[in-house]
Amino acid sequence: MTEKTKKYLVDIIISIELIDDFLGNTITFSDYERDFKTKSAVERQLIIIGEITNKIKNIEVIELSHSKEIINFRNRLVHAYDSIDDSIVWAIKINHLPQLKIEVEALLK
Repeated sequence: MTEKTKKYLVDIIISIELIDDFLGNTITFSDYERDFKTKSAVERQLIIIGEITNKIKNIEVIELSHSKEIINFRNRLVHAYDSIDDSIVWAIKINHLPQLKIEVEALLK
């Protein structure tokens, strides 16, 4: 694994931790839905995760689980911002980011 890839993987962890921080006081989906600043911050970090995943795919033979979906969602956030369903973002945070963090941490060991 190249040093550049290691840096990208660390950046994914940082983005996931930032999302956790941004959502620290956001207990329910309804709270999230009403908090435009937090939604913007979370979406920005998901864009970064998607961009990093795409960069890794182009320089390494490392395949993250759901990398295609991560990249596709990044593209949707950037290009179809007006059709983003908040419940999908919330589900990604709850159901997928914890597993992605575990996977990335394992790759870094």
